[in-house]
Amino acid sequence: QVQLVESGGGLVQPGGSLRLSCTASRSIFSFSPMGWYRQAPGKERELVATITSGSINYVDSVKGRFTISRDNVKTTVYLDMNSLRPEDTAVYYCYARFLGRDLWGQGTQVTVSS
Repeated sequence: QVQLVESGGGLVQPGGSLRLSCTASRSIFSFSPMGWYRQAPGKERELVATITSGSINYVDSVKGRFTISRDNVKTTVYLDMNSLRPEDTAVYYCYARFLGRDLWGQGTQVTVSS
């Protein structure tokens, strides 16, 4: 059973930064895509960013503020979040597609508030 474990969430003031990490229990070389989703209270889960070996995509609302990256040696995908806004408050979920299956982490809470 492949597991994805997120970390790095927390409370931050508007304009602040956080780095989310998602570490897999096995090699991520064949995971494609990997990415981050988020779900705010009362809203549907939305795609934030995805990364493959050849492309990176972001939802418009985070372009220029968030950066996704992956380290295959550390079996980890990261989401660097800058210039955070209150509307970025959500539970953030790590996602991976592997051998035709969707893998999800347990989620990490990000709260942007003064």
